[in-house]
Amino acid sequence: MKVLLDTQAFLWLSVDSAFLSKKSKKVFLEEKNDLYLSLASVWEMSIKTSIGKLKVPGSVEAFVLTQLHENSILQLPIHFRHVARVEDLPFCHRDPFDRLLISQALEEKMAILSNDAVFDKYAVDRIW
Repeated sequence: MKVLLDTQAFLWLSVDSAFLSKKSKKVFLEEKNDLYLSLASVWEMSIKTSIGKLKVPGSVEAFVLTQLHENSILQLPIHFRHVARVEDLPFCHRDPFDRLLISQALEEKMAILSNDAVFDKYAVDRIW
């Protein structure tokens, strides 16, 4: 199964947070699953780090690259079609990063690993 990690899920998975559901841990640990992190999430983490809303060990770049390598997570680039698809989404959610993640999941036919129930308002397969 192809699974897109939402930003919060990626951060919680990287530290094995108690906030993770059992199902999300199982999906993360299942070797048959292909896990992806969107560059939109890296962008979001970089912005939040620069304004003091997020702290990661070292730089965002080093942290993310380490986590991708250690956990066999693939990068999902942002393509024109991902951005264009946002226009067709119902406006149920104001967060531009989450809207782009939803668009990417739909375009790439991926499930999305997220604790954010607002994703259920879209035609995306949310795992939590």
